[in-house]
Amino acid sequence: MSIIKNHSISVKHIEKSRIDEVDFNHLIFGEDFTDYMFECDFKNGSWNNPTIRPFGNLSISPAAKVFHYGQAVFEGMKAYKDDQGKIWLFRPEDNFNRINKSSKRLAIPEFPKEIFFEALESILLLDKDWIKPGFGNSLYIRPFVIATESGVSASPSNEYKFMILCSPAHAYYNGDIKVVIAEYYSRAADGGVGAAKAAGNYAAQFYPTNLAKEKGFHQVIWTDAKEHKYLEEAGTMNVFFRINDTLVTAPISDRILNGITRKSIIALANRDGIAVEEHRITIQELIEASQNNSLKEIFGAGTAAVISSISDFSYQQKVYYLPKTTTSFANMFKTKLMEIQYNKSEDTFGWRYSVSSK
Repeated sequence: MSIIKNHSISVKHIEKSRIDEVDFNHLIFGEDFTDYMFECDFKNGSWNNPTIRPFGNLSISPAAKVFHYGQAVFEGMKAYKDDQGKIWLFRPEDNFNRINKSSKRLAIPEFPKEIFFEALESILLLDKDWIKPGFGNSLYIRPFVIATESGVSASPSNEYKFMILCSPAHAYYNGDIKVVIAEYYSRAADGGVGAAKAAGNYAAQFYPTNLAKEKGFHQVIWTDAKEHKYLEEAGTMNVFFRINDTLVTAPISDRILNGITRKSIIALANRDGIAVEEHRITIQELIEASQNNSLKEIFGAGTAAVISSISDFSYQQKVYYLPKTTTSFANMFKTKLMEIQYNKSEDTFGWRYSVSSK
């Protein structure tokens, strides 16, 4: 773990909040940002001068290695406010561990845990008025790291910037999702960076996703790079298939992100006696399940989306529709997760993390 010098986080306060400029009833995901942001620089082998300051632009060299070699990783988290005004995070240690795992895969120095949590709590308390109570309201939190050393030699950077931004949020997707199964393009391959939240992973998805959108679909269900036979992820989400009353999802690998919402759904299913299996599922198995009516639901799971139902999928230009159900697993798991996140039910797993003033 990299050490940090000048441990104390300095705070540069805003002159006036921008919160009155934001229409919280008509938010577009990821477009409005709170008053504060956190930054910390890695130089000379250590993290230095952690600072919270007013949200604003950066000054960075056009030769910074992030622009040329893509050394950048990020996380997605949310903060919630309960009916008593208390702020909660959901499984933040998983996010911390994952961003450092992603960093390691991209030859980026790990960030210290103590400063990560101190910065996170401090910025949430400064921006507490941006976190609105009520189901569906949250503050999306974006920790990320970029390579900042100037130079165009193809080598890892020796300098980095770790930052945290926050953005008020409603639902990421509205309504059901229409997807197309990938036949040619791939998201990740064995030995690659599919299990890391690397910026380039998402950039590589944009073009095939745009092609899908031109045909009226929202997202792509990615298949394995070798044979395009096995179903893996759904756009920006892990994906679950309900076959009769059994949940099936692809196993974690170096191609598939170890989603925190995914892990939580599996834990809830195990607790509540719902059969859940982690194994590879083929496109042909999915089509056969659709044709014999054993396929009841498909839904995606992720921090931004929480849980989003998929209404139909397309493969080789044929569309398969999911049946309407009054006993939706997607709705059930979404409600149970959100009740934990918003402090409306008992947290038997210890997932909630309280953010409180010192």
